[in-house]
Amino acid sequence: MIFLGILLSIAAIGFFCWLLFTLAVFALPLFAGLSAATWAYHTGAGWFGAILVGIAAGGLTLGIGQVLLATVRPLWAKCAIAAIFFAPAVIAGYHAVHGIVKHTMPSETWQIVFSVVGAVAVGITAFLRVAGMATPVQASKELARA
Repeated sequence: MIFLGILLSIAAIGFFCWLLFTLAVFALPLFAGLSAATWAYHTGAGWFGAILVGIAAGGLTLGIGQVLLATVRPLWAKCAIAAIFFAPAVIAGYHAVHGIVKHTMPSETWQIVFSVVGAVAVGITAFLRVAGMATPVQASKELARA
């Protein structure tokens, strides 16, 4: 029975790590949606209106980011757009890892070290995923012109 508990714990940790890395790209749209929903609720839109406003704001944020990544030409502008998307992912990764390691490590120094390493890993993954949002068709067209 203990063996089964260990295997289930490892599977749960793996699932939550996969979830963290997959959803890190959507940290900015989630933040924008939650902020807009909170604003709408406090201005009197009610629960239903706040949910609709939040979904619209999050979807619009993600859509605008994808359109900008696909249409903007200069590389520095694409890197700036990607940085806008992966910066909240780095912060979310730091706090997610810190929430886990503070229960497993007594040393605050090592908690911060592992949290920073986790934040860097989540940030790199989010950057690669955001960079992958740019259409490969555009890159192949640029290579064909060269």
